Amino acid sequence: MTFETLTAETRDGICTVTMTREHSGNVLSAALLAELDHVVARAEAADGPSVLVLTGGARVFCAGGDFQALAEGDGILDPAPLYALWQRLATGPFVSVAVTRGRVNAGGVGLAAACDIVLAESGASFALSELLFGLYPACVLPFLIRRVGEQRAHYLTLSTQPVGAETALSWGLVDAIEDPVESLLRKHLLRLKRLSKPAIAAYKQYRAHLSPSLDAARPAALAANRAMFDDPGLRAGIRRYVTEGTFPWEG
Repeated sequence: MTFETLTAETRDGICTVTMTREHSGNVLSAALLAELDHVVARAEAADGPSVLVLTGGARVFCAGGDFQALAEGDGILDPAPLYALWQRLATGPFVSVAVTRGRVNAGGVGLAAACDIVLAESGASFALSELLFGLYPACVLPFLIRRVGEQRAHYLTLSTQPVGAETALSWGLVDAIEDPVESLLRKHLLRLKRLSKPAIAAYKQYRAHLSPSLDAARPAALAANRAMFDDPGLRAGIRRYVTEGTFPWEG
């Protein structure tokens, strides 16, 4: 299948997905979500790949939500498909691996945190910038808290500052660092590709049973996200940032 926002190649039970809109930050557009949904559905099939590798560009993995789409129209993306996609990465019958280089921001942090394994180059950075725009990372937090705990997720939300790969490693957001990250990925795949898909599926189903937080948090996360983007003033501030390059607090 030909995609517009990504490439996908499957070999030896490993599907490597590369987001290809680095010039626009690999933002979580409707098109990208639809294409990721297709790829994940294939990995969920019994005869699908047992490992799903998700990567972006050298300068940005994923910059978060699609502010441009918001600025160009009144339509607001329903957060339910995004949350469902992340939950499928976290609980699906395959190993999901995020390979991060450069900037990982806002929803990009959620995308990485949803994956089973997060690998990074030393230059990767991770930030939650939402509060700068009057938002907060409602859908990101359930996935991030599972990895780093409540206080560190709270700090990332309030500070809005990026943290480097080494800090992310010490917090548990990143599992391993190496330059170049492709070498690190190859080392992991040597063992991951030997795991049977039924065993992966059984283990991840059991893990989801042990930690049902994602299911429990979903209604509140979706309601909070919808309430934020229903605010006309908030949407106007985002449009102003996109069209004029000024932040909401700037005169």
